[in-house]
Amino acid sequence: MIKLTIRAAALATAAALTIGAASAADDAAEREARWSDLRQSVFGDRKVEQADLLSLDTPVRAEDAALVPVTIQTADPSAIKSTTLIIDDNPSPVAAKVTFGPAGDPSVMKLRVRVNTYTNIHAVAETNDGRLVETTKFVKASGGCSAPVGASDEEAMKGMGEIRLRVRDDVTPGKTATATLMIRHPNFSGMQMDQLTRAYTPARYLKTIKVTYNDKDVFTLDGDISISSNPVIEFGFRPDAKGQIKVAATDTDDGRWEKTFDVPTQSN
Repeated sequence: MIKLTIRAAALATAAALTIGAASAADDAAEREARWSDLRQSVFGDRKVEQADLLSLDTPVRAEDAALVPVTIQTADPSAIKSTTLIIDDNPSPVAAKVTFGPAGDPSVMKLRVRVNTYTNIHAVAETNDGRLVETTKFVKASGGCSAPVGASDEEAMKGMGEIRLRVRDDVTPGKTATATLMIRHPNFSGMQMDQLTRAYTPARYLKTIKVTYNDKDVFTLDGDISISSNPVIEFGFRPDAKGQIKVAATDTDDGRWEKTFDVPTQSN
């Protein structure tokens, strides 16, 4: 779980900054100053360096600020321990921390996020030898954190906790396979207004998503309000034999959901 002290520090930094400050008129120096504050809040005095090890793909201008696709890739998956996704000018900047396990493959991870204003998005990876490396993209979007999830809270919460998984192509032991995980959950940010009652909906979002393969960790995602409603996550895993993928999710209201999927494999 993202440590409460880290989240509180990041929130405090975000509150000290003007949410609307990240505009088209911002220059690189202003954006770097915001990132410097956030980097200190989240990682302390640890050095965060630029490196070709990590890449981040986002749209330059989002079609839907509440559903912005993000792809994080690494050139050396064996080197990556975890990745933290930070949306600099969101109300809660630390969108997610993904920690990879022995059955995980960090080569590519795709997910969708909310973007509240024009902002830099940072992906920071921690390597197995303790280094921190970063990559950055600038995204033009507005209002993603307050965008309504449905016609009403009741409508948005229908089917909450439903979990689906689709494994791509054939799965061969010893080779990386790709899967897409879908979890039905509104991920209320606390900034949305119920369209019927006109009252603000309290925050309720997925706190932890854990995926295992044959009881070996694939990844654990610790999330926050910047993850989109009804999250869709594409990830890689390393099957060592015929087995099962288990998905377990919890939210901030102590909701808990689990589902296990059989994964047929073909022999070499």
